[in-house]
Amino acid sequence: MENKNNKKTIRAWAMFDWSNSAYNLVITTTIFPVYYVAITHGVNDKVLFFGKQFTNTALSSYALSVSYLVMALLLPVLTSIADYRGNKMFFMKMFTYVGAFACAGLYFFKIDTLEFGIICFALAAMGYIGGVTFNNSYLPEIATPENQDKVSAQGFAYGYVGSVILQVICLVFVLKPDLFGITDDSFAPRLSFLLVGVWWISFAQIPFRTLPEGSQNQNRINKKVIHGGFEELQKVWKQLNGMKLMKRFLLAFFFYSMGVQTIMLVSSSFGEKILNLGTGKLIAVLLIIQLVAIFGALIMSRFAKKYGNVQVLIFVVVIWIGVCICSYFVSTEYQFYALAIIVGLVMGGIQSISRSTFSKLIPLNTPDTASFFSFYDVTEKMAIVIGLFSFGYIEEFTGSMRNSAITLAGYFLIGLVVLISILFIKNQPAINLEPA
Repeated sequence: MENKNNKKTIRAWAMFDWSNSAYNLVITTTIFPVYYVAITHGVNDKVLFFGKQFTNTALSSYALSVSYLVMALLLPVLTSIADYRGNKMFFMKMFTYVGAFACAGLYFFKIDTLEFGIICFALAAMGYIGGVTFNNSYLPEIATPENQDKVSAQGFAYGYVGSVILQVICLVFVLKPDLFGITDDSFAPRLSFLLVGVWWISFAQIPFRTLPEGSQNQNRINKKVIHGGFEELQKVWKQLNGMKLMKRFLLAFFFYSMGVQTIMLVSSSFGEKILNLGTGKLIAVLLIIQLVAIFGALIMSRFAKKYGNVQVLIFVVVIWIGVCICSYFVSTEYQFYALAIIVGLVMGGIQSISRSTFSKLIPLNTPDTASFFSFYDVTEKMAIVIGLFSFGYIEEFTGSMRNSAITLAGYFLIGLVVLISILFIKNQPAINLEPA
């Protein structure tokens, strides 16, 4: 891509976070989890899915886990093909439309259409995952290494602002349905899901028009292209084997992502099911988390410049361990609010710094950015698969989400140990992983 650090290009790239983060807030974090728990609440909170009985919240965890597993298996092939053919924008668009239309499909989700709703829920997750993967791969192409922390943080900040704006709009419908003559309790949440799909598609057009399209050769994929895609993937894997620092970082990232992503995906269900906060209070506190996360991402990028990426990640992971321990003992709504603010501060920071750290570890001027980021994203997705599955299984086995929450501290602890070991690797590359 010509002239990196172009402000217009960077803004367009960040707008993709603006567009799809509405899914992350409304569907995975606030309105959908509350709506889902409400309509599936019953005797022992059990539901039937294609004839098999599950705990309601465990079923949603399993559905997300399967989505992430499928994408973890698909993305290495798709990203290598995208690099081989130069058409990653095609895949970015494809996943965006799949995710957005699946969100819109949730408009039809009621208790008597449980199977349809869970399938749409899973497809929306797959669309989000795929779109983010290909968008992430543009980061080293649009920004030089010294600016990647700042640009990555800008993307997350755009995402948080955009998602909060739509969340507020949806919140008006959900909390004040009488203002609009809404009498069906399920209509306002379902309308919110439809609005997410429209928002996602609409604002995604900005990066679609600005970021490079890649090769226009969209012919039917044949065996030669598939073979070429695997060759490209194998080449990147061989490069990765010779990069000790990147491998060590990916290992740490794998373990602490089990905790981070799982907490983000189940926090609403925890607040609703364990503390009975209610829709209004829960959505309000999660909005606060998003606002705090904006500042968290920007503050952590400055800390990384001053103290070094790895040092900041170590500090943040220690805080996450404390969050897991505290979540086991939290018993009042005010304790939950305090914990939520802390989560907000470190949530945006750990995601932003992790993305920019990995971007800096990619060799300069490499044409294989999508394939490199597939390793990053597959690492995260496999971590989410294990984190979500273990969270759901422990809840079903022990009967309490508190026990699931405390086990996440163990994943963070392993990640912390690996991060600390990175500081002792000699002959590190001359990039800003160390204090400026």
